Amino acid sequence: MPIDLTPLANAHRVLFSIPLVPLQGHRFQPTGFPGLGAATFQTASGQSLLVESAQSMANRLELTIWDAAREDVIPCCAGISHVKVLRQGRFLTDTILEAHRLNSPYLLENPDKGFLNELKGSLAQLEAGPVDRKELAKVLLQFDVGSLLHGVFLAKGDLAGGRLRVARALTAFVEADGVRVAASGGVKNDHVNPSGDTKTGFGNVPFARDEFTADQITLYANLDLAQIRGYGLGEQAERLLVVLGLYKLRALLEGSLRFRTACDLRVDTDRIAATAPEGFVLPALAALATDVAAAIEVCRGSMQVRTVTFTGELKKGKPEEAGEDPEDENGE
Repeated sequence: MPIDLTPLANAHRVLFSIPLVPLQGHRFQPTGFPGLGAATFQTASGQSLLVESAQSMANRLELTIWDAAREDVIPCCAGISHVKVLRQGRFLTDTILEAHRLNSPYLLENPDKGFLNELKGSLAQLEAGPVDRKELAKVLLQFDVGSLLHGVFLAKGDLAGGRLRVARALTAFVEADGVRVAASGGVKNDHVNPSGDTKTGFGNVPFARDEFTADQITLYANLDLAQIRGYGLGEQAERLLVVLGLYKLRALLEGSLRFRTACDLRVDTDRIAATAPEGFVLPALAALATDVAAAIEVCRGSMQVRTVTFTGELKKGKPEEAGEDPEDENGE
């Protein structure tokens, strides 16, 4: 039986505040930023902390429908629109994996301009004048439905002058309240030459490390129903986007919430109910999977799965510059 979404009919957004706790012990390691470290901030009730940012959570939500072993979407999402990129006949990437989805350089900077020209042709009527968001949404549904949930900015000048963007309709982040520093540290040991040149990787290297404890850790999620309706795609596509967004959230919560080596969390409630509209309960994963598959089938004529071959060279990368925690975000 299809999931009853009538409780959402008059709601502008579906909002969740989901309590989390460390899987073991009390400490956890938050996200870190260059020149800043842990992102602490003050609220009326004391010191709080950003545990996981919206851009990182977007990446994690997208991965809930990706099967890394098969290099394809999971079975219940078969037929959903996305673009797979090959190189020399082997899998390279996919818009589901790309930090900016359709704005991937492996698509838009590909020496083979076939895909770029196809996308440009589909967006031709948006070249001049105000952006017709309904027409843009129709094209995004056809090429990559994830862009309608997680946002996209087609910054390339060849595509309507680089003006085409869509904000995230599904957003999540994790904050902790009542936080306190749990200072610790360690040593990188060199048992061969403890007094070696540490600048070249030898020798013992002591380090300090700040983890945190908290009175409360909360995962906040927001599915913007008003934005989804504003796409003007019709009831069938709207239902697909809503149940797909809810599926991704449920799958994330039931999967691994290990954000970093020292940040392994779990949901601390048996019933995940929305704070708005009050009383709406997040459906079970199996029911959502069934509804997603059914919605994809209904919308199949509006979506395509494409395969593109990247013909460019993969240049050797430069050493990573100092940035966020290397185990953290892909970036958005």
